[in-house]
Amino acid sequence: MSVNHQSRDERIVGLWLVACCVVLVALVLVGGATRLTGSGLSMVYWQPLSVLPPLTESAWQAEFDAYRASPEYQQVNVGMSLDEFKFIFWWEFGHRLLARGLGLLFALPLAWFWWRGMLPVRLRWPMLGLLALGGLQAWMGWYMVQSGLVDIPRVSPYRLAAHLGLALLILVIMLRLAIGLLWTRPPPQAAEGVRRGIRASLVLGALTILSGAFVAGLKAGLVFNTFPLMGGQIVPPGAWALEPAWRNLFENPGLVQFIHRVLALATLAAVLTTWWLGRTSSDPRLRRLLTAVALIALAQVTLGITTLLMAVPIGLALVHQGTAVVLLGSLVIADFAAKAPHRAEATSGRPVAATG
Repeated sequence: MSVNHQSRDERIVGLWLVACCVVLVALVLVGGATRLTGSGLSMVYWQPLSVLPPLTESAWQAEFDAYRASPEYQQVNVGMSLDEFKFIFWWEFGHRLLARGLGLLFALPLAWFWWRGMLPVRLRWPMLGLLALGGLQAWMGWYMVQSGLVDIPRVSPYRLAAHLGLALLILVIMLRLAIGLLWTRPPPQAAEGVRRGIRASLVLGALTILSGAFVAGLKAGLVFNTFPLMGGQIVPPGAWALEPAWRNLFENPGLVQFIHRVLALATLAAVLTTWWLGRTSSDPRLRRLLTAVALIALAQVTLGITTLLMAVPIGLALVHQGTAVVLLGSLVIADFAAKAPHRAEATSGRPVAATG
């Protein structure tokens, strides 16, 4: 294969991965809306191969009857009408349908690229790994829903965090592979402090999002709607009320919200410190990226505080969640831009596409 054809093929594959990332971000937002509207337990069966909603009144009634046998209807939504049920059903159905659409968007082009020889050999195992993670994510989604279909009508915060965390892992891997295919110039070597700062910000940002999943799962955003104090204190009252003590870190709404606040502010501090260290970088591209990351982080913390003070309105909460994902993605891009060049790039001077 000629160099031009190889470059063209890698660009096509890279753009396809970017498209998959965009759909995945949309899927995360639809999942957030599904949770915020209380729709996540409206479909009590998995049926992974089903792509059609109820098409007749009798089919709708059968779906509604199945939901009425669930704990959520009997303990939370007793007396709900069929029309009200349809509202929450469509959110969950749309979330599942979009997830299956993303699976097809990934699997079918992957098979085509592989068959046509357009997929770089170095990416074959990573792509198969992503395909396996996608299958695991589908199962994890149902495993999460199952936790709310028995006894207590609320999904497990642990399973919710695992479901979201797996989605973010897939997003980070896909985005990193896409950048490596599309960004053909070798990244310049940034100062060690800048690279470490970006990595620290990336880890803290990911932990903040995962802690946000526990906040969402426990509805902890509704327990202390003041800032910076919680119940008149820095650390909320009753922070260690559960036994054994470790449960408070994941199951005590007040302490879970406090941890989310601390992680968010730590992420902001790491991002701003990294921006300050990189403001004199000789690479204007890296300087612009770090400035963009800093602005996104400032916006995200502002959105988080506003969402909290307003008692978590759905629209603002979704913007807050979406901005968190954008911040994570921007840090992945910044990490690539700041990395040291490969040995082959440094010695030959030829632009070699990063492999991810």
